[in-house]
Amino acid sequence: MFEGLRRKHPGSSVPKIVSWRFFQFASEVVLTVFYRLRVHNKGVVPAEGPVLIAANHESYLDPTAIGCRIHNRQIDFVARQGLFANKHLGGFFAFLNSIPVAEEGPDTAAIKEIIRRLRMGRCVMIFPEGSRTETGEVQPFKRGVAVLVKRAKCPVIPAAVDGAFEAWPRHRSGPKLWRAPQIRVRFGEPIPYDELMADGADAALARVEREVRALHASIQPQTATSPATSPATGPATGPATAPTGDDTEAAP
Repeated sequence: MFEGLRRKHPGSSVPKIVSWRFFQFASEVVLTVFYRLRVHNKGVVPAEGPVLIAANHESYLDPTAIGCRIHNRQIDFVARQGLFANKHLGGFFAFLNSIPVAEEGPDTAAIKEIIRRLRMGRCVMIFPEGSRTETGEVQPFKRGVAVLVKRAKCPVIPAAVDGAFEAWPRHRSGPKLWRAPQIRVRFGEPIPYDELMADGADAALARVEREVRALHASIQPQTATSPATSPATGPATGPATAPTGDDTEAAP
């Protein structure tokens, strides 16, 4: 039993893994109750082995919204270095397996730490835009992320979140809890490393950005379409559907 728990987050102690799971469960309940969280295609996330999840960044809710329904493993994620300045808040983010990243310019130390955790067999979530969006739209990906993708030598899973910006935009000190918008998440298919890097690091980053943008467009309300549907067919008349039916749950 303990060996199975350890596989969920290589290198962590069993008590920490269990504590993290309780936090994950509580977050899932809150996001479901207040934001009617829907997660599509979560089954593409493998239970073991190194993998990068690359997602757009709408608000502080993103890491939890994207990761709380992934029960087969635990996820590390990047967070801006300023959040670690407070001793108590920094300790909390460390408990959440977060990796501090400099807010300006390339961060060699952060890249090395992400690579180290991937080598341990962990799953790491990154936000290639570099910071939360100010408009709700997906911002251009930072070119420096191409270096990380090249050095990671593991599959990359594009993912998108929508509704988190409306729930907690940058100008608000806290999230909306009443009459809050729905938060939706969709995972794309894993992209094997060799396939992703076939045309070089810059082309790899461009592909990930295209797929994240397409996923984001597919889960926006009223204009939601399946990722496999061509824009030429016109917007769907109902909510987005997941590629696999068993991943469209709206409750834990």
